[in-house]
Amino acid sequence: MIIILFGPPGAGKGTVGTLLSKDLNIPLISTGDILRENVKKGTELGRRAESFMKSGALVPDKIIIRMIKEEILRLEGGFILDGVPRTINQTKILDTVVNNPYQVVYLDAEDDFLINRLSNRRICRDCGRIYHLINIPPKKEGVCDRCGGSLYQRDDDKEEVIRNRLTLFHLKTRPIFDYYQKKNILKTVDASLPLPEIINLIKKNKSDSHKR
Repeated sequence: MIIILFGPPGAGKGTVGTLLSKDLNIPLISTGDILRENVKKGTELGRRAESFMKSGALVPDKIIIRMIKEEILRLEGGFILDGVPRTINQTKILDTVVNNPYQVVYLDAEDDFLINRLSNRRICRDCGRIYHLINIPPKKEGVCDRCGGSLYQRDDDKEEVIRNRLTLFHLKTRPIFDYYQKKNILKTVDASLPLPEIINLIKKNKSDSHKR
């Protein structure tokens, strides 16, 4: 079973992917996590990707595909993919790498909702726990409830960068929606719904697909 999670920045692909991975007992390939890990380790690909990530620009296709291709081939029997494709070129390259049938879930949301969600997000430097200043605030400002670590805002969560990311998404990534829709493998889910409802809708789509 292969599921590709697709949608704008802030739609919750990482959170949904993590919950689905546990629920369905299949591994999650998170492009964002792989990118950030490469940047943190200072790898060649990480150094090349870092400047694009800080400005909110799309990381070039060659860098993205090189980072995830090995994982895709290793887990070919089944996985959830979050963060790719983001361009038509990536979509076509992905089709040459993924040999088994797959489903695509598009997590949709309005720009204002996404900007609010991302610009108010804070992350613990030590344990990685995620907070939201409005919806899930820490008990003490700037301090993690779990480990006492300091909270920070990612460069790509700043409002100006978010708007740039969304503009790029609509320009370069949204056409992929039409590509997958024509292949009849696309399911659209409202990303503003409660998480349990989103997960149930995706699982229902998976079951319906097996019946066809």
